[in-house]
Amino acid sequence: MLEMKMFRELADVIRADHNRRGIPHDLINQVISLDEEWKELRYQADQIRRQRNDAAREIATAKKAGDSEKADKILSEVSNLGAQIEELGAKADETEKARDAIRMKIPNILHDSVPIGDNEEGNTSHSMHGKKPEFDFKPKVHNELIEENKWVDLGRAAKISGSRFYYLKGDLARLELALQQFSIDFLVNRGYTLVQPPVMMNREAYEGVTDLTDFETVMYDIQPDGYYAIATSEHPLTAMFMDEIIEPSLLPIKMVGVSPCFRREVGAHGLSDKGIWRVHQFTKVEQIIICKPDESWNHHEELLQNCIDLWDELGLYYRVVNICTGDMGTVAAKKYDLEAWLPGVGTFKEVVSCSNCTDYQANRLKMRYRTSDGNSSVHTLNSTAVATSRALVAIMEQYQEDDGRVRIPSKLLAWFNGQTHLEKTNW
Repeated sequence: MLEMKMFRELADVIRADHNRRGIPHDLINQVISLDEEWKELRYQADQIRRQRNDAAREIATAKKAGDSEKADKILSEVSNLGAQIEELGAKADETEKARDAIRMKIPNILHDSVPIGDNEEGNTSHSMHGKKPEFDFKPKVHNELIEENKWVDLGRAAKISGSRFYYLKGDLARLELALQQFSIDFLVNRGYTLVQPPVMMNREAYEGVTDLTDFETVMYDIQPDGYYAIATSEHPLTAMFMDEIIEPSLLPIKMVGVSPCFRREVGAHGLSDKGIWRVHQFTKVEQIIICKPDESWNHHEELLQNCIDLWDELGLYYRVVNICTGDMGTVAAKKYDLEAWLPGVGTFKEVVSCSNCTDYQANRLKMRYRTSDGNSSVHTLNSTAVATSRALVAIMEQYQEDDGRVRIPSKLLAWFNGQTHLEKTNW
């Protein structure tokens, strides 16, 4: 969330950002109003506390002079001050809680370079990569390829788990593991530390990394224990240093996380979302950077370059887009998406999201680092490296051959003992 200092000293900056996003100022005004009320309550409590302290000194003086009658009179006059202070303190706490609950709904301040647009149609092209695959046959959608080659069993998974779960079988399962290992090795070689996070988080930690009012509908709520199954390893990895003051010598902290991810994915979806494209459980390799504020924009470009280099090595055709104001969520200040070409459906679809969240998550998590002027919030950044199910779809559709077989990308051949194509599973 935004620091309270922003609302007190730079409210016009927040209002200007809301104008860019096309959203009203109502919540900003509520925060400022509640903050004024909170300050007034605190002031009143301090004034009464001062009155009580003055009275205590007068009582002590009267007792010292042997004037017990005066001491008793003053004591009688101030006997209810403690209750008043307690009542004002409770009101101040309530007001602060209400203020901060609204503050958590107010989005991050967007970077100046974020394009203005109402929805995804307003996203702008950043760069194109790879060579568009050409076919002398009609390319199939991945749904057909997984069915013909018996690489995925959706029906039996639905029987034991429900729709949008799947069994991954044979060479496609091997390719999924190869993608994980290739991506992890790629980032470890660039100085990132491999971390496998917990796959459940409590509500307090989750509220630190995302807007639960917006995100909670796609998450699995585990009751009665009060946990959430993670939607991405970004969340537990970013929250790892919650409520901590980080030594500056440790920054930047660079992590590559791998974990299963769980999403309800509610709502209706089109043909290209079927199969294993939009599912309730998948594996993702994620990049995380925690750094000093003046370094975060360089690190954002670093994360993007890591993605570009990694996806280039997979030999895939894709584009990078700069996400516009109307397609931006609450947390990020700027976001790039990588969208892979899916020839079977003839469209680009998102495979990577790369965000700089500046100090927004750190403020919520109370995650700071030491400076010569005191403690200051760090900046947090995240980017997908590979969401394996979506990468598998892109590989299947771009590397398919007319007989339904799929070539293995050269960078993944090391995990296949000389095999060049994914072989059909026989059951």
